[in-house]
Amino acid sequence: MPLIATPGVGTPPPPFTDAEIHRRSAAVHELAARHELDVVVAYGANRFGSAVPWLTGWQVTREAVVVLRPDEQPTLLVGFPNHVPNARRLARDCHVAGLGERTPDTVVAALGPARRIGTIGPVPVRLRAALDTVGAVVELDAEYGGLRARKSGEELAWLRHAASLTDLSGAALVSAAVPGATELDLISAVESAYAGTGAENHIHYVASTPMNAPDRCAPGQWATSRRLAAGWVVVFELSTTWGPDYPGQLLRTVTVDAEPTALYRELHDVADAAFAAISGLLRPGVRPAELRAAADLVLDAGFTTVDDLVHGLGGGYLPPVLSHRSEPSGRDLLPLEEGMTVVVQPNVCTPDLQAGVQTGEMFEITADGARSLHHFPTGLLRGTAISLTR
Repeated sequence: MPLIATPGVGTPPPPFTDAEIHRRSAAVHELAARHELDVVVAYGANRFGSAVPWLTGWQVTREAVVVLRPDEQPTLLVGFPNHVPNARRLARDCHVAGLGERTPDTVVAALGPARRIGTIGPVPVRLRAALDTVGAVVELDAEYGGLRARKSGEELAWLRHAASLTDLSGAALVSAAVPGATELDLISAVESAYAGTGAENHIHYVASTPMNAPDRCAPGQWATSRRLAAGWVVVFELSTTWGPDYPGQLLRTVTVDAEPTALYRELHDVADAAFAAISGLLRPGVRPAELRAAADLVLDAGFTTVDDLVHGLGGGYLPPVLSHRSEPSGRDLLPLEEGMTVVVQPNVCTPDLQAGVQTGEMFEITADGARSLHHFPTGLLRGTAISLTR
């Protein structure tokens, strides 16, 4: 990844050190030892499956499998023969080979003797069936998520850089939110902001609607050719990523060449209050149920939400995942810890889901509280050029 300084962003962090890569493999081996496993198989496909890049640095393309045995160098098996040469250049601390024509056969051959096999990631049915013929299979996804919840210092440096790039993307969108622009124009501005830096898109969700006759309450996953006009509003959720699974996350609401209507001002005032109430509680030891309770002021105001209120991010979509849809359970009940990164994002909507606002961003849990990874203006914005300082 090129170390190119970007105006308003700065010099990217260096690549992960060998010590950081070894730390990750050691954590998985420790997890395997607790379950008395002979081997662990981490799977990914179509740029999904965060364990593969975390362990090897290879961003999953078509298919990829990491096989980890105690006291042995990991093996990375890569789908598509023409992807193998690049994987050999980019992957760290592992032996790289192709997956061949039949993934189950190649993986089983790479396992060696195994009575108990751990799996991480979206293992497909045929591969799981092949593993079942070799030994007992133990799914490790929940515990792997626990390994990713607390970030190392090197990971936090990557996330801070991604947050700066996400801020840059958000500034480009706000500047482009003027009458006559389409949603597609907004996305073009977002992607142009980081093009050539080595950053990539994680998500860019956007929706626009007239404030006096709204018909959507949350950003859409695919932009349209809908054209903005004075008196409209844009809601967006952006994550520009520095390497796989190291994104920032920024959510905002922007009016187009107009002051907000009374409804949108009320919606955003409630969202601001919920954001302040939740983010003010972020610190080690806090129970997620306390965070969720703080958001009840949205319901008390007669509004609702359609999105999660809080979620972990960085290494996957991680606990605690909190919403108004259900009470937290399982790992979502565990208290916050220093080194976690979470997104606070109250998406406040009218009960008929015709109007809604976004506000939110990513925080690092510190020893004495929390700090935002972003430096983007807060509050209800208006489409114009903005400064990335608070």
